[in-house]
Amino acid sequence: MKVLGIIGSPRQNSNTEILVNEAMEGARQAGAEVEILNITEKDIAPCNGCEFCADTSECSINDDMQQIYTKLLEADGIFIGTPVYFWSVGAQVKTFMDRTYALIRERKLRGKVGGAAVVARRAGCATTYSLLITFFNQHRMTFAGGVIGYADKEGDIKTDQEAMQEARLAGRAVVRTLQRLAS
Repeated sequence: MKVLGIIGSPRQNSNTEILVNEAMEGARQAGAEVEILNITEKDIAPCNGCEFCADTSECSINDDMQQIYTKLLEADGIFIGTPVYFWSVGAQVKTFMDRTYALIRERKLRGKVGGAAVVARRAGCATTYSLLITFFNQHRMTFAGGVIGYADKEGDIKTDQEAMQEARLAGRAVVRTLQRLAS
């Protein structure tokens, strides 16, 4: 079983990255093979609304998202981490989410298990977390849980012991849910 951890923060060593890594450690400890992908290091253009995917279930834009589609399809679980920017997911995560529209017509992510990590300085976590749950639901995935953490400066999330523990548990929950669905 494979879990793909997606980091959606443009900052290196970000609090989001720390929580995703912690979640992936939990998934690894629960027996999953994990892969971590920082989408902010990839060239992902925004959806252009061409509707090519409506007929083909493939995206016409030739960029790094083509390789990410393969990783999404190979994964059994998908764990997305995002910082809160202006009370929602960061632009990179929103672009990634929009581009998965090519997979939605044939429900290519159906049956996979999702998890989420959201990090904010102060506000916007509920809206952002809810949006990620909606993303998983629209793809007919099972949401296993996630973590909300609060941090301001780089690395501050490490002092939020509850968030660190919840991240590890969320990674394990993705694996446990996959195991239950398989039995």
